Amino acid sequence: MAGPTAGNSTATASEGQQQGTQKFAFIAMTCLFFFWGFITVLNDILIPFLKESFDLNYTQAMLVQFCFFGAYFIVSPFAGKLIDKVGYQQGIVMGLLTTAAGCILFYPSASLHMYSLFLFAFFVLASGITILQVAANPYVAALGPETTAASRLNLAQAANSLGTTVGPIIGAALILGAVAADASAVQGPYLMIAGLLVAAALVFRFIKLPVLAHVEATGEEADGNIWEHRSLVLGALAIFLYVGGEVSIGSFLVNYFSEASIAGLSTADAGEMVAYYWGAAMVGRLVGAALMNYIAATKYLAVNALIAIVMIIVSMNTTGNVAMWSILAVGFFNSIMFPTIFTLAVKGLGSMTSKGSGLVCQAIVGGALIPLVQGVAADSIGIQLSFIVPMLCYIYIGWYALNGSKETAADS
Repeated sequence: MAGPTAGNSTATASEGQQQGTQKFAFIAMTCLFFFWGFITVLNDILIPFLKESFDLNYTQAMLVQFCFFGAYFIVSPFAGKLIDKVGYQQGIVMGLLTTAAGCILFYPSASLHMYSLFLFAFFVLASGITILQVAANPYVAALGPETTAASRLNLAQAANSLGTTVGPIIGAALILGAVAADASAVQGPYLMIAGLLVAAALVFRFIKLPVLAHVEATGEEADGNIWEHRSLVLGALAIFLYVGGEVSIGSFLVNYFSEASIAGLSTADAGEMVAYYWGAAMVGRLVGAALMNYIAATKYLAVNALIAIVMIIVSMNTTGNVAMWSILAVGFFNSIMFPTIFTLAVKGLGSMTSKGSGLVCQAIVGGALIPLVQGVAADSIGIQLSFIVPMLCYIYIGWYALNGSKETAADS
């Protein structure tokens, strides 16, 4: 009797240790989600700031998002291969250091007052975040049972949303609150961010994260053709349109709320209001992480897409507070879209998970192109009617939830 009892005790202790290690890893990864959320949302503050500083039109100002999210398209395939070679943990370290390098480039960009150099800095910064995304999303999804992957990733994305909520408040105070639209106002804040990122890279270099054998790098590229997986390919398009729609709305909020017919706010006050858009996403992710333990992820995604469409239609056809708060409410329904689409897209890929993650993250280039399309629309038909561009994105997301995410024989 003693032998089996000792064996059971050892097994229980081993399981407890494994759960403790996974919990620590999850906490460490959520810190990463916070970092890149904070940095990414600062673009929404910098766009109106640079627009005024360099006297740009909407299309020119949206080149910020074009260069930032364009990095996802160019770098993601290489990031997937990098992580296959060096593993998730070392990939994270490289991603943090690359992001820090991009932040440091803001200093000479401001000193030389060159918009083109700013755009290059955005590209480098985003290249680092791309590596972090390709590594962190599938890693978090794999830190436990597949059935709760969407819920777990939503919880991690809530930390990302905390960063996107805090970012506009701090950015509006430090950058938009500057006495004049002088590009040098960005130097101090971005140097501080660079220092934090380097410190984080040192931490991730030396902490011990669990190796997840079913998705972790083996030093060899996985066999198989990811293009044969219908739900992955259609999911990548859904990510393209989702990120494009979400980023496009966020990019125009400051200018939208400055319109006399909407809220007539000053640039700094409008910048602070952006926090409500991303804060709503944080609340929505916490709600979604709980509810998706009981509601099918596809149904929850479809309902959120439908309500987002309704909110945009309301904002496009009203003025004042109704127009302002209805577009801010879209943030709540955006909340669960990225992690839910991501988990639906990479589900069942096994050893091809990093390849699939690379493709999905490459589709984040939607954040580069959709805001540019809305910028052209805003210059031609006005900023309020231009929100039809992200509305069309949510229509496809609703379809993907109900139809495109279904597995076929080729996916199995």
